[in-house]
Amino acid sequence: MSEKPGEDVLRELEGERAVFGVAGKVVAGLAILWSLLQLWYASPLPFLTANIIPVQNDTDARSLHLAFGMLLAFLCYPAVKGKGGHAIPLYDWVLAGLGAFAAGYLFLFNDALAERPGLPTTLDLVVAGAGLLLLLEAARRALGLPIVIVALVFIAYVFFGDMAPDIVSWRGASFSRAMSHLWLGTEGVFGIAIGVSTSVIFLFVLFGALLEKGGAGDYFIRLAFSLVGHMRGGPAKAAVLASGMTGLVSGSSIANTVTTGTFTIPLMRRAGFSKEQAGAVEVAASVNGQIMPPVMGAAAFLMVEYVGISYVEVIKHAFLPAVISYIALVYLVHLEAAKANAPLLERADPMPAWHARLLRAGLAWTGITLFLGGAYYLIEFVRAVAGSAALPLLLGGLFVLYVGAIFVAARQRSDETASDFGKEGVPLPRFAETVGQGLHFLLPVALLVWCLVVERLSPGLSAFWAVMALLFILATQKLLIALLSGKGARPALLSEAQVILSGLEAGARNMIVIAVATAAAGIIVGTVSLTGIGLMLTDLVQLLSGGSLILMLLYVAVLCLVLGLGLPTTANYIVVSSLLAGVIVQLGAESGLVVPLIAVHLFVFYFGIMADVTPPVGLASFAAAAVSGGDPIRTGVTAFRYSLRTVILPFFFIFNTKLLLIGVEGPFDLLLTVLGALVGVLLFAAITQGWMLTRLKLWEGAVLLAAAFTLLRPGYFVDQVMPPVAEVSYEDARDYIAAAEEGGHVALIVEGVTFEGDEVRRTVRLPLGEPGTAAERLSAAGLELREEEGRVLVSSVRFGSPAGEAGISFDWEVLGAKLPQEQVSAYWLYVPAFALVALVVMTQRRRVR
Repeated sequence: MSEKPGEDVLRELEGERAVFGVAGKVVAGLAILWSLLQLWYASPLPFLTANIIPVQNDTDARSLHLAFGMLLAFLCYPAVKGKGGHAIPLYDWVLAGLGAFAAGYLFLFNDALAERPGLPTTLDLVVAGAGLLLLLEAARRALGLPIVIVALVFIAYVFFGDMAPDIVSWRGASFSRAMSHLWLGTEGVFGIAIGVSTSVIFLFVLFGALLEKGGAGDYFIRLAFSLVGHMRGGPAKAAVLASGMTGLVSGSSIANTVTTGTFTIPLMRRAGFSKEQAGAVEVAASVNGQIMPPVMGAAAFLMVEYVGISYVEVIKHAFLPAVISYIALVYLVHLEAAKANAPLLERADPMPAWHARLLRAGLAWTGITLFLGGAYYLIEFVRAVAGSAALPLLLGGLFVLYVGAIFVAARQRSDETASDFGKEGVPLPRFAETVGQGLHFLLPVALLVWCLVVERLSPGLSAFWAVMALLFILATQKLLIALLSGKGARPALLSEAQVILSGLEAGARNMIVIAVATAAAGIIVGTVSLTGIGLMLTDLVQLLSGGSLILMLLYVAVLCLVLGLGLPTTANYIVVSSLLAGVIVQLGAESGLVVPLIAVHLFVFYFGIMADVTPPVGLASFAAAAVSGGDPIRTGVTAFRYSLRTVILPFFFIFNTKLLLIGVEGPFDLLLTVLGALVGVLLFAAITQGWMLTRLKLWEGAVLLAAAFTLLRPGYFVDQVMPPVAEVSYEDARDYIAAAEEGGHVALIVEGVTFEGDEVRRTVRLPLGEPGTAAERLSAAGLELREEEGRVLVSSVRFGSPAGEAGISFDWEVLGAKLPQEQVSAYWLYVPAFALVALVVMTQRRRVR
C-alpha cells in the first residue's frame, strides 16, 4: 500500500468506490458541474445578470449545495466499505435521487414554505423525515458511524428528552416541530455551518485541489527537502514543513497525512525512524496543519460567524500558537533523530559553514521583506496615481511576474520526484534551483492573502479571485513552458485542459465529506438551539468540577476529544463549539475568569482536532499506519506524545491571552511574548522526549518544567503577590469606564436570577462604545442601567448585543467592576527562568563532553 499514490490510498481509506465507463463519466460530470455552480454563486456575475437569472438567496444556495453533496455521496460511496465494486447499483441511483430531492426541497419550494412558517404540510414532514434518514445514511457511508451515532443520540433527545436524567431533562418535541426546526428552517441542517460550507469552504477546498493537481503539492515537498532534508532527521523535518505548507490550504488532516505521507514516510524510514515513529511524525504535522492559518481546516471561516469578529482578527489570534507549535515539532523531530543518531542524506553540494548559512538566511529574509514591502507600496502608489486605470495596470504587472516565474521554472525543471530523494545516487535538491520551479504557484496564494488582509474582501470573494487566477495559471503554465522549451503546444493544451477538469472534479469530490459532515453537524446545532442542552451541560460540568477552573477545563477538553471522534475538522469544530464553548464562558464568568470568546473557541477547536490523533478512533493515525505499515494504536499513542506540545497551549492561552496577541502593548511586549512562548514550548518538547543535549535526568526535567511554565505564563507568580484586578463598586468604576480608551473593555460583576430560576453571580466582559459617559458607553454594548434605592439595576438588554450574549437579564444588579491594577512586569521572571535553563544546559554539556 505504501507504493500507491496518496490519492488512491486516501480513496481506499475513506471507502470511496472507483467507477469507470458511462457511470464514471456521469459522476465526474456532476462533480465538475457542482464546482462550476459554486464558482458562479461566489462570483459577481449573478448580480450583473440579475435581470436575466434571479440571484440565489442563501437558503437556495445551501439547499443546492447539500443536494449535490448527497447525490454524489450515494454515487461515490458504497453501502458497505470495500465491497462497492466498480459499478453503481440501481438502489444507489434511487437513493441518490431521493437524497438530492429532499435536500433540494427548500430550493424547489422556498416560496411556499415561506408562506407557511411553522405550519408544515404532510408532504413537508414526509420529505423532512426522509431527508434526515437519507442524510444519516450518506454520513455513515462517507464519514463512518461515529457522527451518525452522535446525531441519533441528539435526535432521540429531541423526542424523548423527558426520559433523560433530571440534570439534562426537557419536555420533548412533536415530530412537526422537530422537522420544522431541523430540516425545513435554517436553525438545523441548513443553518450557519452549511452556509459557510456553501459560500467559503467549497472554494478553499477547490483551490487546494487545483493546486495539488497543478503540481504544487510536489513542489512544496521538494522545497521542504531542499531546505531541511540535509539536517539530522531531515526527512522528518521536511515532512513537518511539507505538511505545514499543504495544511495552509487543506481542509482535512487525514488527506494531509496521506498525500504528503506517501512521500515522506518512506523517506523517514530510510533515515532510521521506525514505522510507528514515521507515521506519528506525519500525523502530528498534518493535524497541526488544521490549526495553521489562513484556512485552519476551514474552521477559520466558521469562527468568523460563531465568534462575531472579522476574518483578519481570527487569523491574527490563531497565528502565534500555530507557528510555535510547528517550530516545536521540528525541534522534537530533531531530538528524536539525535537520540537515534539518524544518518544524514546526501546533498548535491557541500554543506557551507554555519556562518555562511546564517549570512545566506539573513540575506534571504531581508530580500523577501524588502520585496514584499516594496510591492505593497508600489501597488498603493499605482492605485493613488492611476485611479480607474490602476486595475488593468496591476493585472498587467501580475502577468509579467507570472511570465517571469514560468521562465525560471522552465529553466529549473527536474525529472526527479519527491519519492526519489534518499535513494542511492539521488542527492537532495538544491534550494536555489528548487524554489524557482514553482514560484508561479505562490502568485494565487499571494493574491488570496492580499484580498483577505489588505483589500478586506470577504473570504468567499477572495477565494473566488484566487481560484480564477489559479485556473488561468493551470490553463497556460505547460503551454508557456513548452513554448519556452521549444516543444509542441498542442499536447500542452490538452494536458492543461485535463488538469483543470481533474481539479474541478477533485475539488467537488473532496467536498462531499465536508458538505455531508456540516449538514449532519447541523442536527446537533439545531438540537442545542431547540432544547437548550448547552445550558444543561454547563450545569453538569459545574457539578463534576466542583467550581475548580482547572478541573472544568480538563472536563471540557476530554468531552471535546470524545465528541470529536471520527469527525472531520469542520464538523468537529461545529459540534464542540456549539456544545462546549458556552460552558467555558459561563463557568469561567461565575468563577471570575473573563476570557475573550475567540480564546474559548480556539480551546475547544484544538482539543476537538486532537481526536484525529488519539486512539481508538484516531483517523489520521490509522491513515498514517496504512501508509507506513505500522501498528495503528502504537502510531496513535506516539503521535499523541508528539502532540503534547500542542495540547498544553490552550490551557496557557486561556489564562495568558497575550499568546493570542490580545492585549499586547507595543513591539517590545510582542517580542518578549513570542520569545517566552517559543522557548517555553521548546522546553516542554524536550521534556516529553526526555532529551536535550543528552538524556535528561529527573531533576533536570523538573527544572525545565518550572522554567517552561514561567515562560508561558509569567503572570501567575506575580498575580499571587499583586492581584491583577481589584473589585470596586459601580460608583467607583464610573470614571474608569468613561475615561477608558476607545475599543476598550470593562469587567462588570453582576448578580441575578436566570430564566431557569437559578441565582447566579457572574463577571462579564463588555466592549465599550465611543467616548462619553459611563451610561452611554455601556449602552453601546446593549446594556441600559437605572439606579433604585442605592442599587444599580439593569433596565433593559438589547437582543443580540454583547450584554445579551453574556447572559445578563432584566432587573439584574450590577454589584461593581473589576478594574486592572498596576503590577510589577511579569517579564522580570524570565531572568530566573532562563537561569534555570542555562543551569541544565551547562550540566548537559558537561555530560556530553
